[in-house]
Amino acid sequence: MTVSRRGVLRGAAVAAVGAAGTVAGVRAATADEPAAAVTAAERQPVELTWWGNHAWQIRSGNSVVLTDPWLTRFVTGTYAPEGADETTRIVSKPSVIDKYVTKADAILVHHGHYDHLPDVPYIARKTKATVLGNETHLNLLRALRAPADQLSQVSGGEYIPFDGFTVEVFRSVHSCGGKRHQFAYPGTRPGAVPPKPRTIDDLVEGGTLAYVITIGGLRILSLSTAGFDPGALRDLQVDVVLAAPGGEPGVTDRLLQTIKPVKTVIATHWDDFDEPLDKPAVDWGGLSKLRASVEAAGSAFTVVDHLQSITL
Repeated sequence: MTVSRRGVLRGAAVAAVGAAGTVAGVRAATADEPAAAVTAAERQPVELTWWGNHAWQIRSGNSVVLTDPWLTRFVTGTYAPEGADETTRIVSKPSVIDKYVTKADAILVHHGHYDHLPDVPYIARKTKATVLGNETHLNLLRALRAPADQLSQVSGGEYIPFDGFTVEVFRSVHSCGGKRHQFAYPGTRPGAVPPKPRTIDDLVEGGTLAYVITIGGLRILSLSTAGFDPGALRDLQVDVVLAAPGGEPGVTDRLLQTIKPVKTVIATHWDDFDEPLDKPAVDWGGLSKLRASVEAAGSAFTVVDHLQSITL
């Protein structure tokens, strides 16, 4: 399969769909039901567009789901040898966001870090989308002046039907690294809304969530980091996994052994996000290891460049 810089990759499934019915009529496979039970007649094309990092637009018919939509991409030095400058100011630029975001029905927040959260308040106001996240995520969003009546608190275990798609919420964990197995900016913000975050170290991880989006008859597992909770995902049946590098060797292999065999893994969160969104993505160094783990498991490995789309 190939993807052009300008357009859409269409898999064989699209040809099989033909003129299927409306998205509103799609029956979603349940977590315990094989995805194959959703027949070709019920499938609709699903377009995934990558905006870098873990920012995805997932569209089928009139339904649009966004994951961690961060497009402003201010420079932090995260992948430089010295690491991120924790005094970097948080910025959100509507002029950048408006180039790409036109519609959303749901925004899925996976964790609270600076490369996931800062653009969500503006996008929520612009689109009127429902925003899903845990207590810390939503408190940080309230502090960033997100519209409170659009925020929906989840923690894992929820099954949420929308018009044209469903969202299942799972507990997850952030990936960690180094000799001490740590990750940047840990912590939570329960209870009262904190002061407005100003610098990137004010946006703590706050707990990590995973989501399964069932849209157009396709089940997509969305993971924002290489970490996952085996107990939450054991024997999960999905068609596609959005998987991040950084857990190799071992973590990605365990993921693909924990869930039921999956056809397609799409790389996410693999680019150096100090680089421009309107230029080809620059691998921060984890892509080849992720590819090796995925291909060893027998799944198809797909890489989408900045602003590219793939249709399944």
